Amino acid sequence: MAGRIGPPEARDPDRGPRPKVPDRPVPAMGSGRDAGANSGMCPSWAAVADQTRSMSIPTTQWTPTHGDPYRPVPYRPERMPAAESLARAAELRERMDGRRTVRQFSADPVPEQVVKDAIACAATAPSGAHQQPWTFALVKDAEVRRRIRAAAEEEERISYDGRLGEEWLAALRPLGTDEVKPHLTDAPALIVVFQQRYWLGEGGDKRKHYYVDESVGIAVGMLLSALHLSGLAALVHTPSPMRFLSEVLGRPANEKAFAVIPVGYPAVDCQVPDLVRKSLDQVLVEI
Repeated sequence: MAGRIGPPEARDPDRGPRPKVPDRPVPAMGSGRDAGANSGMCPSWAAVADQTRSMSIPTTQWTPTHGDPYRPVPYRPERMPAAESLARAAELRERMDGRRTVRQFSADPVPEQVVKDAIACAATAPSGAHQQPWTFALVKDAEVRRRIRAAAEEEERISYDGRLGEEWLAALRPLGTDEVKPHLTDAPALIVVFQQRYWLGEGGDKRKHYYVDESVGIAVGMLLSALHLSGLAALVHTPSPMRFLSEVLGRPANEKAFAVIPVGYPAVDCQVPDLVRKSLDQVLVEI
């Protein structure tokens, strides 16, 4: 496939050749133990992770674009043949159907660059007025994760003791959840997603952001997809309220916590609820 498509400079005459990217090793996040120690992992995964090299993509530093004139640039991606498009879509559908929310994580480390690349994928999400109103805090420090868990469980105890209400508790019952959240410390990393309610400049200048909830929600969906397709498991955890996250992580006033996402490998004895997804004909309306 790669041979048919050709190098980037051959595909797009408006872009010059990309600079050669030097190889650099990929560090792992977690306890520092051998990533292959988890017998539940694919036997070849550790070797593949060791051989992986990160990809550096040149970018231009973003600055606020309020009031800038419209400057169009050419966009002419190569059209994929229909047969290839069908094959890729079928494969993607099958792989994504295997994604599950995981609450039991192994402490085994994961390749750090895989997580960073997944965050970079999430940051390509569309956003209101292209303001990209998100911050992804990658939390690896065990003590900080312990503090986050302690604060989250305190809020969850109040919620499960009555703040949620019986209707919400009934909806949660098939999932087997409670106020104890070991995933916040068992997983080798947390991604705490913050939504930027407005842009805050170094001099205190403010610029309103638009469709923030929608924009960050799309980015989180893309993050979950990227993590899953890269061989990692994740969970979207939303303790309510989440003000403690800004305090623990020292985030600025313009940021509001949106979700906590533990990332890692499923534990060897991991279990998930016996659930069924809606079929395509239950979610698709053709007009």
